[in-house]
Amino acid sequence: MNVDDFPWMEEHHRMIREAVRGFAAGEVAPRAVALDASCEFPLDLFGKMAELGFLGIPIPEELGGAGMDTLAYVIAVEELARVDGSLALGLAAHTSLGTYPIYAFGTEEQRRRWVPRLASGKGIAAFALTEPDAGSDAQGTRTTAVQDGDGWLVNGTKFYCTNGTHASTIVFTAVTGTAPGGKKEISAFVVEKGTPGLKYGAKEVKLGMRSSDTRVLHFEDMRLPAGNLLGGPESRGAGFKKFMLTLDGGRISVGAISVGLAQGALDRAVPYSRQREAFGQAIGDLGGISARLADMAVDVHAARLMVYDAALRKDRGLPFAKQASMAKLFASEAGMRATDSAIQVLGGYGFTREYEVERMYRDAKLCEIGEGTSEIQRLVIARSLSKEFGS
Repeated sequence: MNVDDFPWMEEHHRMIREAVRGFAAGEVAPRAVALDASCEFPLDLFGKMAELGFLGIPIPEELGGAGMDTLAYVIAVEELARVDGSLALGLAAHTSLGTYPIYAFGTEEQRRRWVPRLASGKGIAAFALTEPDAGSDAQGTRTTAVQDGDGWLVNGTKFYCTNGTHASTIVFTAVTGTAPGGKKEISAFVVEKGTPGLKYGAKEVKLGMRSSDTRVLHFEDMRLPAGNLLGGPESRGAGFKKFMLTLDGGRISVGAISVGLAQGALDRAVPYSRQREAFGQAIGDLGGISARLADMAVDVHAARLMVYDAALRKDRGLPFAKQASMAKLFASEAGMRATDSAIQVLGGYGFTREYEVERMYRDAKLCEIGEGTSEIQRLVIARSLSKEFGS
């Protein structure tokens, strides 16, 4: 049995792991350093992932996907992040944030219209929620969609849209009125690239995930047909709930990215610790270094189990929101610990680009912020506990 196997893994989980691992080693790893330095979005690698069927792993075959499950998908994300966090982030945003809400919440016509193209990789999907005054508090949304004839007139700005200008299809939220009780009525929409009024800001220059394309989107008198309201007319005002459910799944993805980055750091730290000598022995035999390596291994294993557990719960139709938040929280913080330790093990080399752990460290930081900060995850978990204990 492969060292990475778990007793409950099925054959298709092992197959997707080996397929993505081979692709990552052969196609992605040789370019990861250069892509990080140039901040270049690797559109050609997305094309190759489409050919291999990686862009629609959890989507049914009849809608252009591979017909696998969430666990297979997070294994793929993990394997990509092991060598390049940016590409893993692009796949995650495309699948769990951009394509999934159309598949899960769209009308039958909307699913047939957009999902096959995205799942087969003929297009790339994106998700736009964050705004200048609406990050952790999505109720702060100010983008508006006003009914105009038989369609909608949209105005507003979205920040930090992953896959940015390369996305052919973007799912976003907008205020469509006032809900009972005075809260904003938030609805979800789909917009296609090339729609008049959809404009892009400059590409963000970031600490990490540098080859991932992150953009500001501007909606300036952007007109959308009535059929672009996600879920149809009866779903008006349900956008906030839909996006919270989408984020629950997205948090599993971020956990998988974190596991991959932590594993990648461990992959580099252990061999180095066996080759580098100090005081007449391999530094991996020194107490301080061996303890760091042991802690890294424990973090990786525990984080992987938490992420896989959340994925399995989602696949089996069980409640998974709390487990997704727990997995995202623990894995992202474990990723930061592991990448930091890898730099420490490698010493001066770890601080240079040659050994890549500094890139993994920079990439890992986003995982503590994106899809809800660590502070928000703790709030979600605490509220879940209050409900469970009847407070």
